[in-house]
Amino acid sequence: MADWLVGAVPEGMGPHMALVTGLLSLPLTYFMSNDGFYFGVLPVLAEAGAAHGVSPLEIARASLVGQALHMSSPLVPAVYVLVGMAGVEFGDHTRFTVKWAALTSLAVLAAGMLFGII
Repeated sequence: MADWLVGAVPEGMGPHMALVTGLLSLPLTYFMSNDGFYFGVLPVLAEAGAAHGVSPLEIARASLVGQALHMSSPLVPAVYVLVGMAGVEFGDHTRFTVKWAALTSLAVLAAGMLFGII
């Protein structure tokens, strides 16, 4: 899957692999486990970035951008506990939270780009 993903990234985006990694971390960490993303997909993205002169540290920083969205994922057991304790339906929680978490992640990505750490 990671090889296919890297193959789908246009060659011209190679020098911007940190940005690509940050954008990909949003849906990928939401729909797959952290282990699958960080141990399966991220090393391949880091190698692709290194081939274009992007530091693995920049790729690593960019990969953390999606964590705000991941924490509202149905794959996180704590969300079920908290939603149950609050007496909120999981679907209602997801509909409200996902848009704000995605915007927060994009703001973190933009700040990282602005400050030059990504």
